[in-house]
Amino acid sequence: MSKYDFMSMTRSELRRYILEHREDEAAFQIYLDRFSSNSSEIFPAPQTIEDLDNFPQLHQQQLEKRQNQG
Repeated sequence: MSKYDFMSMTRSELRRYILEHREDEAAFQIYLDRFSSNSSEIFPAPQTIEDLDNFPQLHQQQLEKRQNQG
């Protein structure tokens, strides 16, 4: 049995591995540890229509952050 290098796998590779090897608790724990949100950013709820002016920029930043994670 070969040992997998979970730390070098991308998010999608590790997810695929976990779905194929559901009994591998160690891999699942690594997935949770690596990809749990550490973001402490909190965005207040919009109060007015003008508050939504920044939404496209915030949305794009979030999409880019997700892409970079795997």
